[in-house]
Amino acid sequence: MDRLTATRVFVEVADRGSLTQAAEQLDMSTAMVSRYLAAIEAWFGARLLHRTTRKVSLTDAGTASLPACRQLLDLADEAQHTAAERSREPAGVLRVTTSASFADAQLTEALVDFQRQYPQVEIVLTVGDRAADLVGERVDLAVRITNALDPAMIARRLAVCRSVLCAAPGYLEAHGTPNTLEDLRHHRCIAHASGIGKQYRFMAGDDILTVPVEWSFHTNETGVLRRAVLAGAGIGTLPTYFLGDALRSGRLVRLLPEHALETLGIHAIYLSRRHQPLALRLLVAFLEDRFRGEPPPWDKALGLPDLG
Repeated sequence: MDRLTATRVFVEVADRGSLTQAAEQLDMSTAMVSRYLAAIEAWFGARLLHRTTRKVSLTDAGTASLPACRQLLDLADEAQHTAAERSREPAGVLRVTTSASFADAQLTEALVDFQRQYPQVEIVLTVGDRAADLVGERVDLAVRITNALDPAMIARRLAVCRSVLCAAPGYLEAHGTPNTLEDLRHHRCIAHASGIGKQYRFMAGDDILTVPVEWSFHTNETGVLRRAVLAGAGIGTLPTYFLGDALRSGRLVRLLPEHALETLGIHAIYLSRRHQPLALRLLVAFLEDRFRGEPPPWDKALGLPDLG
């Protein structure tokens, strides 16, 4: 028995409530539909349908089995779609969005390297810290740094985002170096306007420890925050992917290294797994390979093994 065809017949009959209508839709005889139904019931070891001369309805076993059968057909269709695309050269436009800092530090170069492999793919990269509306703005892929994922979207984790507490040497010479978390209350602190309130968030085992502080400078852009810290405006938290050589060169000093800041996930987010364009599927796989590892490549380059 062709179990996949039998599954398709069962789903079609369940949807239409009629062997005759299902047979017409599948271009089969009613007798053939009946044989496939008998075969799938034998395979499942349960009666899936109540049949009368006027109507067909699901049994309890049929109701329970129907979602899995739909999933099986979806997976089969997706496998066929993927196989058909393997021989094609990826092409077309991919609309990608991410934060300006991640685009500047990591993603832009990755996208250029991706295009070297697949030159027929056109990339439209939009940057901004606002979470884009993937449907309304026709975005194919969002690379977001967050722990608050939308359950309506598909998310693939690319890497972990760690941050460090740091300041410029000039600021520390003028205001002193904090030795404890409590000392942060007495310093000028710089904040990303992300809505977490006047606090820093540190890891305490599996919990989060919040430390109240006073902000002296707010910004909604990580690049501006980095520039302010480098200029000596105060103490700030910066993602390690965006530090570059500032720590190695001494332009920034890491503070309280024994206290790890809260980590975030870096995710590839898109609308659906079904019928993805080949270029999008390849790009997500490329970014996974590029950024994967623990620690991620930018943390390895910093040479800071105790980031938490």
